[in-house]
Amino acid sequence: MNPSPPVELAHIPVLPTAVLEGLAVTADGAYLDATFGRGGHSQLILNADPTVQVWGIDQDEAAIAAAQRQFQSEPERLHLWRGNFAEFDPGAQRFNGILADLGVSSPQLDTPERGFSFRHEAPLDMRMDQRQELTAAAIINHWDEVELAKIFYEYGEERLSRRMARKVVDQRPFQTTTELAYAIAGCVPARYRHGRIHPATRVFQALRIAVNGELEVLKTFLQRAPDWLAPGGRLVVISFHSLEDRIVKHTLKGDERLRVVTKKPMVATQEEVAENTRSRSAKLRIAERLMEE
Repeated sequence: MNPSPPVELAHIPVLPTAVLEGLAVTADGAYLDATFGRGGHSQLILNADPTVQVWGIDQDEAAIAAAQRQFQSEPERLHLWRGNFAEFDPGAQRFNGILADLGVSSPQLDTPERGFSFRHEAPLDMRMDQRQELTAAAIINHWDEVELAKIFYEYGEERLSRRMARKVVDQRPFQTTTELAYAIAGCVPARYRHGRIHPATRVFQALRIAVNGELEVLKTFLQRAPDWLAPGGRLVVISFHSLEDRIVKHTLKGDERLRVVTKKPMVATQEEVAENTRSRSAKLRIAERLMEE
């Protein structure tokens, strides 16, 4: 087979150099991009060697549709599967490297009607997989005050969680992202409203995590992924907040099937942050599948 020409990157993936070095891409290798998004990391892997193959997973219908258009010249090298990475079954296939770039993708954030951001007025949705029933609106408008305060505190690490939950219950129902953000901002002290981040930021993070069960599926994925690796294969995980990073750090360290490669997480350089601001909070950890005895 003649090698295909390199595909141009559609957007800038976070920590591109660290990802390629972490995966240690080799000729004829098989790689799993467990969070395909718009395919930036998969393109890097495909471009690294004309003989590699990539399996891409995403639960977002829009991401799969975009990939089918963008990668139509790579039908033999890219294999797509729509679903949650915790539910993936590779069968007998084993991978030389697995990558998971956690959290919400840039296209999801930048599409107002998905409801991930309060920068634009939009329905309270936040579903990564729009086939599921649970939405942010259902949580905000129907969960009780104690449950809301719990997720705001545990998933958003929001210290004013009880106050915010009380405000939500008093003023609901909410229909849009901006309505909710305005209510949250209105119930906090003035110094809190003028802080480094918007007062609703942590609440929106908590809702997104709750809607998509992100921490639970991450734990399941980390438990299953080592069995998908060939001996010597690499598992590379990029996280964006402390809750995820703690789970990744302790799970990799405690797994007898793996050897931790990164004692401390790799982070973006100043040049990378200047080029892609999303990489500012990214932390990358690597583990390697031990050789079978």
